[in-house]
Amino acid sequence: MRIRDDRAHEEPEINLVPLIDVILVLIIFFVITTTFDSRSMLQLQLPSATGEPVAAQTKALSLLVNADGRYFVDEREVLRTDIDALKQTLSQVAGEDRERPVLLRADARTPHQAVVTALDALGQLGFRKVSIATAPEARP
Repeated sequence: MRIRDDRAHEEPEINLVPLIDVILVLIIFFVITTTFDSRSMLQLQLPSATGEPVAAQTKALSLLVNADGRYFVDEREVLRTDIDALKQTLSQVAGEDRERPVLLRADARTPHQAVVTALDALGQLGFRKVSIATAPEARP
C-alpha cells in the first residue's frame, strides 16, 4: 500500500492580513501623535507689558518676526528679509483691505531693525491699525 504525501503539492501562501493590521496600527499611531498646531512651528518669546487685551472685531492679519529676523505673514514665510519682499507678501495676503487690523508679534530677542522694517512696510502699504503683541508681565 502506497501512502501519498499531499504536502509536496501544496503551494505556499502569504497571509497579508497580519501585515495590513500592523500597517493600520502604525498609521493610526502616527496620526494621533502628530500635532497640527501652527504655533508649535515658531518658538517666540514675547516682550512683557502691563495692560488689558483688546477684543478685535475682525480677524487680524498676523505678522510674526522670529528671533533671527525672519518674517511670517499669517501662514506664509517671507523668503527674503528686505522691505520689498515683505511688502509684496503683505499685499498678496491682505489684498486691497488696508483697514484690516494687523497684529505684530515679534520675539523679544529680535533685532530692533527687523521690527522697524516691519512697521515701515506696514506704513508704506497704508495699514493704520497695528497692534504689537506682548506677554503679560511676570508677577513676583
